[in-house]
Amino acid sequence: MTRFKNKVCVVTGGSSGIGRATARQLAAEGGKVAILSRTESEGSAVVAEITKAGGTAIFLQTDVGSLEQVQAAVASIVKKWKRVDVLVNGAAMMTYRPIAELAMEEWDQLMAINLRAVFLLCKLCIPHMKKGAIVNVSSVHAHETSANVIPYAASKGAMEAFTRGLSQEYDSSRLRINNVAPGAVDTPMLWENPNVKSGKEKITGAVGRPEDIAEVICFLASPQAAFVNGTTVVADGGRLNIL
Repeated sequence: MTRFKNKVCVVTGGSSGIGRATARQLAAEGGKVAILSRTESEGSAVVAEITKAGGTAIFLQTDVGSLEQVQAAVASIVKKWKRVDVLVNGAAMMTYRPIAELAMEEWDQLMAINLRAVFLLCKLCIPHMKKGAIVNVSSVHAHETSANVIPYAASKGAMEAFTRGLSQEYDSSRLRINNVAPGAVDTPMLWENPNVKSGKEKITGAVGRPEDIAEVICFLASPQAAFVNGTTVVADGGRLNIL
């Protein structure tokens, strides 16, 4: 398929996990992919993979929690490719402390990366999107969650509300904005979770591959999803049913 032929696609958190799988699929389908991530070695490796496979990609080392770095990244993309067609907000972090023990700095950092960055990327990219799609990566934690990850769950719940509202600000024939809410996915974020390591959080049911979520993201970003707008697609292998 070439659903994204010559489309300019921006992927935050594109150096690993779901973001990496998404960047690779967008490029495989003809997209020109800009990968935003803090980790230069991983981001450059993804670009090398895409380039070797005949695709087009660039890496922009970016802390999406930084206004200045996000502004610089978007300016570089627009300077190079003149527009944005697809935006995937996938960058995220988690904390693993009870609220009473959580430092305010940790709360602020998480909200800057998980929520404020979504606002910033949308605000800065939309003026350069004549017709396109935005897909925000939420989580089943926005719907059912557990102890010690409240900031993450709160940020994802707010992301879904943000998406619903933003979708009403634009004609869907020009711009569609949706969420995908993954369940347990085989990524470092899942297995490095102290709750999972300690056994406090049991991973029961299906564990998806990053590529499974990338398929849903690319569908939502594609013309095939022309009648899907302002909603959240849960892609969890049925995990919400057993939480």
